Amino acid sequence: MVKIGINGFGRIGRLVFRIWLLKHSSEIEIAAINTSGSMNAEGWAHLVNYDTTYRKFEYQVVGEVVKDAKEVTDDDPLIGYLRMVGKDYNIPVLAQRDPAKIPWGKYGVEVVIESTGHFTTEEDAKKHAVGGAKRVVISAPAKGDNVSTYVLGVNEYKGEGEVLSNASCTTNCIAPVAAVLHSAFGIEKALMTTVHAYTDDQNLQDGSHKDLRRARAAASNIVPTSTGAAIATTETIPELKGLFDGKALRVPVQTGSLTDFSLLLKKDVTVEEVNEALEKAANENALYKGILAVSNEPLVSSDVIGRSESAIVDLDLTQVVGGNLVKVFAWYDNEWGYANRLVEQVIRVGNTITSEVAPADPITLSFKSK
Repeated sequence: MVKIGINGFGRIGRLVFRIWLLKHSSEIEIAAINTSGSMNAEGWAHLVNYDTTYRKFEYQVVGEVVKDAKEVTDDDPLIGYLRMVGKDYNIPVLAQRDPAKIPWGKYGVEVVIESTGHFTTEEDAKKHAVGGAKRVVISAPAKGDNVSTYVLGVNEYKGEGEVLSNASCTTNCIAPVAAVLHSAFGIEKALMTTVHAYTDDQNLQDGSHKDLRRARAAASNIVPTSTGAAIATTETIPELKGLFDGKALRVPVQTGSLTDFSLLLKKDVTVEEVNEALEKAANENALYKGILAVSNEPLVSSDVIGRSESAIVDLDLTQVVGGNLVKVFAWYDNEWGYANRLVEQVIRVGNTITSEVAPADPITLSFKSK
């Protein structure tokens, strides 16, 4: 069984932990969790147990405090353990802000989920190798051109590269939909807008931010901003490079987002043909099982909270104008859905390690020690 480590125990890191316990504890093992050190192990256990959006966890997680984060050293960043009542798990909790100093090898970690949102370049992500990691999966779009992006259902990681990106929640929504439509009809060009729940990158009240729109109060405004999701999609569907772009509107909901596609197809279609292609892919193509879904129900954003699919196409909203100008809408839980794909991606990455005849070579470092 492949052992994984989580670096960053925020929204995505904690949901990965929940999903692992609920669905995947027989496939992978969380062997260590590295945190910011802003709380002790009891505090992290509390945030796993109680979540404003996803409510109380059905398992009881108990935190054992070994020491305060202020007392850690580079040689010993352990601050405590997370234990599960009724289950034989005893997971070390660390507090080390430098990825090059996290002792992953001490705990047998082979694959690291990099979910801090900070170490998204190849150089930074590879620092996990110093502690013994063999693979790193970044839970965000990677920065730079050296890290490949993989979206389940669209393109497959087969062991090429020690660092990979699982893209963003929005890319995981739009890439499968775009792949289906491109395969069925051909996409000439496209734009998308994600109507996206606010995130912790925004401000609760007006305050400083490098993006002056995101500087404004998240729960009180519709906030237009940028998104790299469409461009990232073209990394998984290379034929669309230069033909797909988009924007984001951050809105005052905790989670539950909606992507609005406007596509110019290469052939004339009807609403029925578009919906049939999407429905067939969702219901009959094993590639999209659990990833793409369709609905004829009059959904609103709260209805998709807790849905594990990456994209739920709202068939009633599909429109066609002039034969080949098409509008499609797809819902997604930008936290829970994405965290499900992240765990599944990590399992696949782990399988590439265990299937190797010889042990995987450690990551080749490309940065200079200072």
